[in-house]
Amino acid sequence: MKKRILFVDDEPLVLTGLQRMLHGWREEWEMEFVASGAQALERMAQAPVDVVVTDMRMPGMNGAELLEEVMRRHPKTVRIVLSGHADKDLILKCVNSAHQYLSKPCDSQAIKATVQRACGLENAEESDRLKQLVAQMGRLPSLPSLYVQIVEELNSPAATIEHIGEIISQDMAMTAQFLRLVNSAYFGLSRTVASPSEAAMYLGIDTIKSLVLSIHTFSEFHDLTSRGFKLDALMHHSLMTAGRAKEIAQLEDATQKISNECFVGGMLHDIGKLLMAANYPKDYERVTQLVDKRGFSHCAAEKEIFGVNHASAGGYLLGLWGLPVTVVEAIALHHCPQRTASPVFGALTAVHAANVFEHERLGCPSPNAENDLDLPYLARLGLSHRVAAWRQTGRTAESKGAHAPA
Repeated sequence: MKKRILFVDDEPLVLTGLQRMLHGWREEWEMEFVASGAQALERMAQAPVDVVVTDMRMPGMNGAELLEEVMRRHPKTVRIVLSGHADKDLILKCVNSAHQYLSKPCDSQAIKATVQRACGLENAEESDRLKQLVAQMGRLPSLPSLYVQIVEELNSPAATIEHIGEIISQDMAMTAQFLRLVNSAYFGLSRTVASPSEAAMYLGIDTIKSLVLSIHTFSEFHDLTSRGFKLDALMHHSLMTAGRAKEIAQLEDATQKISNECFVGGMLHDIGKLLMAANYPKDYERVTQLVDKRGFSHCAAEKEIFGVNHASAGGYLLGLWGLPVTVVEAIALHHCPQRTASPVFGALTAVHAANVFEHERLGCPSPNAENDLDLPYLARLGLSHRVAAWRQTGRTAESKGAHAPA
């Protein structure tokens, strides 16, 4: 079935140019071009749309307002900004409502790649459930101690980007949001950025202040704690896994780029749990009950309640946000690395191993082999003989703590 793509722009010449540029994709996409947000909502009320691509500045209803309405009325629709206006305030208003940002002028290949990636899970068994679940997620809570640290640092006259980057790298929600924004086309970078410190450098103090203090990127977390969600434990596990994944990369003489990706992948590998618990606390309480009282693994319990597990949900959302493919893969496949199409050492390998070792260190049971090392996968990579050395990273990580990427 063809994908329905809706393009919204108040400039007739832009719409004409898009029609001409994307003419060759008529066999795969059913495209419609409208000149206002009101027209877009009218069309979407008549028939479902897979992807909406909108300009930012438009009379009557701007792109930010349109995407807010689309998110509310049609949560399964992928939302993409295509704009030539470097309006920081409007861009920041779209942080929670836009999945991707594209800058004008934008060639057809970039548009095609973005839309294809957004629709990439259509043939997956859990695609529809993932779309329905993830599309409505908007909360990424942060630990209060880290929130206070970053606010204090941002309000200090002596604030430094380096210290801000260090604080960001300690929190999975902050890491996800900042990497999401800095990797958007709005910043026009020629490569993806996987380091929180580097992301902070590109964003700058003023933008970070806007994100943290004005846009309410980081939500309250108290209801998670009151429902028994162990946020502190999840954060500690993520930090320890990140540190071990980076150490494993260093043992394999990986580049700094790969080491950073290993750290970020480890930091975010369980972000799906946070997403589920923050957005659907009652349902995730049922997950916890299945794990604690009936011996389910987390993945099996999540599949039972949500239809998908935390790895798939986290990988899908961060993929929509445009994080580096290697990081997204490490998140989505950290329990099943054999599903990768690229069997080489990288973030997925290190995060999978580090996560298993961390569960071993804590003596966690592994029903359904969820937390077992995938030895056939490692043999496929020719790395089985490295497991003993990797396992020793636990002592280093425990004594030093998890380290942010340089």
